Amino acid sequence: MPQFSVNPNRFDPYKQFKFRVKWDGRYVPGICQCSGLLRRTEVVTHREGGDPSAVHKSPGQTIYQPIELVRGRTHDDAFEKWANKVWKFGGGLGSEVSLADFRKDVLIELYNEAGQLVMAFKVYRCWPSEYVALGDLDANDTCVAYESMTLEHEGWERDTSVTEPEEPSIE
Repeated sequence: MPQFSVNPNRFDPYKQFKFRVKWDGRYVPGICQCSGLLRRTEVVTHREGGDPSAVHKSPGQTIYQPIELVRGRTHDDAFEKWANKVWKFGGGLGSEVSLADFRKDVLIELYNEAGQLVMAFKVYRCWPSEYVALGDLDANDTCVAYESMTLEHEGWERDTSVTEPEEPSIE
């Protein structure tokens, strides 16, 4: 059975370097790293009192790992504005947190080498638990200055409306 239904001659899996992240209806510029989507379900063990040698296992609570986004530092303030909705320094008593809108749904899109959208994941009720406004600085290094944000969330699912596109052939 082929791995790709629309493009049965495709052999290689999708690459990890073409992706976009979207919230508030717009793509967030400059994101160069997005950690994986991982969920872990606790294993609950139990046994019957009369059978000491058999342990039964069943699923327990499911936990979704936070997502870390990293991008080169620019003047785009999307990360900072969102982080300030969770905690704004000097916001005054009762206005440090924007309870009405500090959570957002996020869309993570994966593209093939030709730039076609091949897969998307909806991440629900996200909020920044960590914000790094300016990463480590080092006068002996030539790396880009960066900012990062860690998003807590309440789960994700694949957007099944995004299907495998027919890949173009170049002749």
